[in-house]
Amino acid sequence: PETKEILKHCKDGINGDFAIGAQYLSEIQGGSDVPANVLEAVNENGTWKLYGTKFFCSATHADYAVVTAKPVGSEKVALFVVPSWLPGNKEKEMRNGYTVDRIKWKMGTSELTTAELTFNGAVAYPVGPLDKGVANVVGIVLTYSRLTVGLSAAAYMTRAVREAKKYTEFRNAFGLTIGQFPLVAVQVNRIDRMAKRTTAGAFKLYRDFLTLEGGLKGGLATDEPEAVRKNRFNIRELIMLQKMAAAWDCTDVIRESMSIFGGHGVMEDFSSLPRLYRDSAINELWEGPRNVLLTQIHRDLQKVSGWYKPAEFVRHILSGLNESTIKELADEITELVAYPNLFQPDEKTMDICRRWDAFCHRFFHAYQDLALKEVE
Repeated sequence: PETKEILKHCKDGINGDFAIGAQYLSEIQGGSDVPANVLEAVNENGTWKLYGTKFFCSATHADYAVVTAKPVGSEKVALFVVPSWLPGNKEKEMRNGYTVDRIKWKMGTSELTTAELTFNGAVAYPVGPLDKGVANVVGIVLTYSRLTVGLSAAAYMTRAVREAKKYTEFRNAFGLTIGQFPLVAVQVNRIDRMAKRTTAGAFKLYRDFLTLEGGLKGGLATDEPEAVRKNRFNIRELIMLQKMAAAWDCTDVIRESMSIFGGHGVMEDFSSLPRLYRDSAINELWEGPRNVLLTQIHRDLQKVSGWYKPAEFVRHILSGLNESTIKELADEITELVAYPNLFQPDEKTMDICRRWDAFCHRFFHAYQDLALKEVE
């Protein structure tokens, strides 16, 4: 009943009050390695309580947070939802058994507090089976967060390019508006296309996400009809690919937009671009930095290769694109996914990693181009 009330508070609101949610996963010893969590969950007379420290906790003003922790005696990570205040205690400023130890000073998203927290008996409610915490975090919590990163990257890029384009229309230098110089025009056209294809790709993916039968699920589900499984897998991987590619492209586009302004581009009191640039750099890192996502995608494709071949995955995603591009990408992904893993410290593996990094970016750009083609 508690978790249902929390969901209602966040999703539908209670008496006009809509709760804010957050997620606290990272610990100092593991970072993105959630299975390495050591925060303990103890069942005390039927009530779960958390003990330990979380190292990166963003949105610490939230009403609730999903928190990963290991039940005592288990090596499996479980997922809990933790109220920041127990009923009636928010007005009294009495937190639910935890302290805010330190507010971190980070380069971007400064208005969003990120802190170190210590839990000392915080009341928590399990979400899903206790042995499926990692699967639910990756398959549901992080997947949704990564989806929003892709959307925000599109928004940042659109804002930055729009301001740069407008600036080229009235800024004069050497007797011309700067937009009349071919080098500037080429640069603006390039970043404008990147912003448009990122936006088109983000909305195409979000549309498909909204129609996903059964919503997000933890792990790689195998108990559904094959067509549903494949569609679910497509969306899961595309969300990771988008997070990786769009966040990376966003920083490049904002940097190029700032360069259009010359010295004004880095002036904090001239435009919002320096702030967007810093925020974009943060977007690259949270919800899984680039290398973590690249590794996860590679492993996912290997895990499902028995019922979903990598080449078929490419053909499904890029259906409607020209056949030569599809074949080239399908052939390459087949070779790259056949490589056992990305963990061996040798030259062959490093070469595969270089190719895999470039392939994933190129593949998602092809998806974005297809999305843009649908709306142009």
